[in-house]
Amino acid sequence: MRHRSLALSVLAMIAALVAAGCGSASPPQGQQRQSLVGAAATPSPSARPTAPPAQTPAPAPSSPAATPAVLAQGSSGPAVLQLQQRLAALTYYPGPPDGQFGPDTEEAVWAFQETQGLPVTGTVGPQTQAALANPRSPTVLVPNGGSTRVEVNLADEVLVLYKAGQVALVSHVSSGGGYYFCSPGGGCGYAVTPTGDYQTTTFMPGWVTVPLGEMYNPVFFIGTAFAIHGDTDVPLQPVSHGCVRIPMDIAQFFYTLVPTPGTPVYVRG
Repeated sequence: MRHRSLALSVLAMIAALVAAGCGSASPPQGQQRQSLVGAAATPSPSARPTAPPAQTPAPAPSSPAATPAVLAQGSSGPAVLQLQQRLAALTYYPGPPDGQFGPDTEEAVWAFQETQGLPVTGTVGPQTQAALANPRSPTVLVPNGGSTRVEVNLADEVLVLYKAGQVALVSHVSSGGGYYFCSPGGGCGYAVTPTGDYQTTTFMPGWVTVPLGEMYNPVFFIGTAFAIHGDTDVPLQPVSHGCVRIPMDIAQFFYTLVPTPGTPVYVRG
C-alpha cells in the first residue's frame, strides 16, 4: 500500500506541473528547451498543442511625405524631357528635347529664373516648378519698339527677341563685367555694355576676332565693335568686355532670326 500511495503522489505532482504550464516559459538564451516527455514518446492527438492564435501585424510606421524631386544638370528621364518641352513652349531654348539635363537646359533654366525673379540656381525644385506652371512674361523694355526687335535687359541678364510682336526667344546673356582692361589691339577702358537704342549693322559667320576679343557668329549693333555673339563661357555673372554673350547653342541659329541690317536693338540697364 505504501508503494501505491507514493506512485499516486508522483503522478499527481506531474499532472499539476503540466496543468500549470511548466515548460511554456522561454529558455535562457543559448539553451534548448527540454521536454518532460521522452523524445521517443508520441503524444496522443488530444494532447497535441494547438497553433497559437494569429496576431495582427503592427502597423508600419508612417513615412514622411516625399520631397519633390529636384532636377539639375546630370538628371535624366521623362521629368527632364517634360521640363525641356515646357521651356521650349515658353520660348526658352533648352537644346534638343532628349531627356538629358545638360548645359543647354541649365542655361535655359537660368533665363527662366531670371525673368521670373527667382533665385538663379539652374536647378528645378518646387518653386521653379510652380512658376513653370504659371509663368509671367518677360519684362517689356520698349513697348513700341517695333514688331521685330531685340531687347537686352542688363538688370536681369536676359535677351528677348520679338517677332511679329510676340516673344520668340528668351536667352540668358553675360554682358560687360565693369572691370578695367586693355585690348591686345591697343586701347584701354572699362568693360561696359553701352545702353541705348541701336540697330543691327552686320553679321559675320563663325569665329571672328575684333579688338574686344573673339566672337562666334556675331550680330553687330554698334559698328563692328559691339555685338550679340556666342561664346564658350557665358556664366551667370557679367564678364564680357562689353558685348552681349549668348550661349553657343543659341548662337548657332540666332542670326537667322534677326534681319541684318536694320533690326532695332534696345539695351537697358
